[in-house]
Amino acid sequence: MKQLLATKPVHAIQDMEDSHQLQRALGAPALIALGIGVIIGTGIFVLTGVAAAQHAGPALMLSFVLAGLGCAFAGLCYAEFAAMIPVSGSAYSYSYATLGEFIAWFIGWNLILEYTVAPATVSVGWSGYVTSLLAQLGVDLPATLTHAPLRAGSGHLALEFTGAILNLPAVLIVAAMTVLCYVGIRQSAGFNNVVVIVKTLVVILFIAVGVFYVNPDNWVPFIPPNTGEFGHFGWSGVAQASGIIFFAYIGFDCVSTAALEARNPQRDMPIGILVSLLLCTFLYVAVSAVLTGMVNYTELNVPAPVALALDMHPSLNWLSGWLKLGAIGGMTSVILVLMLGQARIFYAMSRDGLLPPMFGAVHPKYQTPYKSTLVTGFGAALVAGLFPIDLLGEIVSIGTLLAFVTVCIGVLVLRYTRPDLHRPFRVPRPWFVCVAGAVVCGGMMLSLPRDTWWRLVIWTLIGFVIYALYGYRHSALRKNT
Repeated sequence: MKQLLATKPVHAIQDMEDSHQLQRALGAPALIALGIGVIIGTGIFVLTGVAAAQHAGPALMLSFVLAGLGCAFAGLCYAEFAAMIPVSGSAYSYSYATLGEFIAWFIGWNLILEYTVAPATVSVGWSGYVTSLLAQLGVDLPATLTHAPLRAGSGHLALEFTGAILNLPAVLIVAAMTVLCYVGIRQSAGFNNVVVIVKTLVVILFIAVGVFYVNPDNWVPFIPPNTGEFGHFGWSGVAQASGIIFFAYIGFDCVSTAALEARNPQRDMPIGILVSLLLCTFLYVAVSAVLTGMVNYTELNVPAPVALALDMHPSLNWLSGWLKLGAIGGMTSVILVLMLGQARIFYAMSRDGLLPPMFGAVHPKYQTPYKSTLVTGFGAALVAGLFPIDLLGEIVSIGTLLAFVTVCIGVLVLRYTRPDLHRPFRVPRPWFVCVAGAVVCGGMMLSLPRDTWWRLVIWTLIGFVIYALYGYRHSALRKNT
């Protein structure tokens, strides 16, 4: 047990900063753009409709506030860790320094699930908007090639066939982003910056124009009465919706995975995390208010709810096409940033000996973890082509929330065990902020459907087997000691 809970010294993690082979190309604006690039995407353009129609109704605004509150606490904790331990690996590296190797493996393994399923989830939403835009232009793609062949069945963990073959557009966009991630961080960040500007303008335009088409009757009842089942409207629906849409907020987690490629991580990482979080929380609440005001929440259970809101008002046809283009571009950047994060988590775990060396291989020309990028792209494309968005969104949310709970606890542990460490950024009132972050995020985890918990358990058990057979035996920390 002592070996399983052995922590990696913070100074050893910090020393790795000088020996890594990744290119430092990102300043504070680029890190903020990375955060916005992944936060503004599927959460606004897709999950708002699913969460409102199935769980919260117009009270989706409260769900975003609740999720934003949990993110604010977790974001402060991430900022302290990212400034103090500016390395790739996100919550995995932070857990290794505070809670021990076994916990770090547990978090890292679930981050792999999160960052594999997350780009797949976004690509399914991307496919929905591309299909909608092409239909508006008179090009109808066959349903067998634009929908998932599998969906959740009526029983626990059951799957059933839909009759479709493959969600081909989702697979193709993942393949394209894999190539871009392979080429390099500078090119990827430049592409992301352009897309972030475009999609942010589109979101602001939707809010500014859509507010004049809001019908207050659509907000009544604001919290629809519960149907008798937990999570289906009522306050339990607000809570469950917050857990589902929490997936939308993982952008600042992605920022922390790029610490080794930041020019001045001690200063820029907290800025990138907190600024992107604050800006996007405001936009989420505003969009959910306008969307549920323009369209009754019962009609929003579609892959492209924002486009539906515009299509239902003929006088806004001029904006519909532009918004779909913005949504497509916006979700493209989300896929890109998520895949960047996954490859760097593979890189960090391989560097520590917990995964085979191939995952830590850096391309001699492009200076990217290219083998990890290829594995990430293959896994995301496979999941995107086979599964629907509602099932994928729940899986991503539970992995994200688990990482956030761990980071909140880790900050408090390190304050007690290593008060001497230099902290360029410090969480204010840690006993309140860290505990509140863990409680809020943990509560949202508990609100998620039971089947999502079973999937997490099964994935975790597979991870424990891999750790026992490979990670424990090849741990660089254990070899060094």
